[in-house]
Amino acid sequence: MAKTVIVVIDGFGIGAMPDAGTLRPGDLTADTCGHVLDHCREAFGRPLRLPVLSSLGLGLVHPHPDLARRTHLPVAAGRAALGYPGADTFAGHQTMMGADFSRVTVARLGDHLDEVTAALEAAGHRVAPLDGRPLLVVDDAVLVHDNLEADPGINWNASGRLEDLPFDGPGGILAIARTVRAVAPVARVIAVGGHADGPLTQFVRLGDAGTVGLDTPASGFYRNGGLAVQHLGAGIDHTRQLPDLAARAGIPVTLVGKAADILACEAAERHPAVQTADVLAHTLEAVRAPGDALVVANVQETDLAGHQQDAERYGRLLEQVDAGIAALLALLDAPGDRLIVTADHGNDPTIGHAYHTREYVPVLIHRPGADGVELLPDADSLADVGATAAVSLALDPAGLANGTTLRPGRHPA
Repeated sequence: MAKTVIVVIDGFGIGAMPDAGTLRPGDLTADTCGHVLDHCREAFGRPLRLPVLSSLGLGLVHPHPDLARRTHLPVAAGRAALGYPGADTFAGHQTMMGADFSRVTVARLGDHLDEVTAALEAAGHRVAPLDGRPLLVVDDAVLVHDNLEADPGINWNASGRLEDLPFDGPGGILAIARTVRAVAPVARVIAVGGHADGPLTQFVRLGDAGTVGLDTPASGFYRNGGLAVQHLGAGIDHTRQLPDLAARAGIPVTLVGKAADILACEAAERHPAVQTADVLAHTLEAVRAPGDALVVANVQETDLAGHQQDAERYGRLLEQVDAGIAALLALLDAPGDRLIVTADHGNDPTIGHAYHTREYVPVLIHRPGADGVELLPDADSLADVGATAAVSLALDPAGLANGTTLRPGRHPA
């Protein structure tokens, strides 16, 4: 019996990738881990207490003085580039599970108005730009626009008021979003229906980098209740991702937290949750079950703290996660067990904006029964994490659409 557990600390970057400044030059200084440690040491009058993350090798891949450089645990530690465009939770998780995102691009809706308009008109819709701006009004009711809550060009939205038309069904918001999805080059098209404080056109504003879209928080959608949302991802062969590969081999699969919302696997047991305590509790419950297992858990609140630009909250959450991982380590002690702690992108709360940051992420692997500490080479993509996890489950990583198994080298410590 062997268990592989992947814990994704959402938004936990460890330093800017070389292309991090393409959109915002200031992002070249991004370092979520280092800046949270620095801020919390000053704010709390003490270092953050992260003994387990340190023992898993975080200090081997990040030079911060508050992280231990040595560990007694049998670990392999390294870092991974993201392997997909931008910095996005959906794309990060899909890539990590072995998807090939090489054909997904970062694009403004304004650069693709002609093909989107043609697709919608071919489906029988009336389409017009709004006051000459680069967003579309469909059937006088639905706005198709750039998503202003993520980095420019990552996602597009199809947003409508539920008073004007249904979310589901022919001619509904979701049907319009699906038509857009069929021609969109971006990672996600998000269908959003809700109850606004007025006509949606009142809440259109400019975003960064020439984007235009609905200011969804200002519209009242989030506070008025009845919100309906569906994320339509880029075309992915989910049968060539780790959860499906494991399930077909008879390995029970459990998806926890945001991973339960955004990863596809019909056979998986799902535990959606946002609160970190709930995510950790569901993860521990899955690990305690007898037999083989693949568990993928996402700790979302760290990402939320990054968006809120709240480094102190981020630090407290890291301490909570550290304690939860300690409980996991106590259960994962068989030679075939693996615990992989990683992230999907950065979200530096000190950077001066509320967007994700394009950073390397840690790859920390606990390997009971292995000898010593090993350093991993830099992974070109998060897909390498999925491929490495596949091997730990005695699965053939060639069954994934993307990813190369990480092969460590001996660390001198």
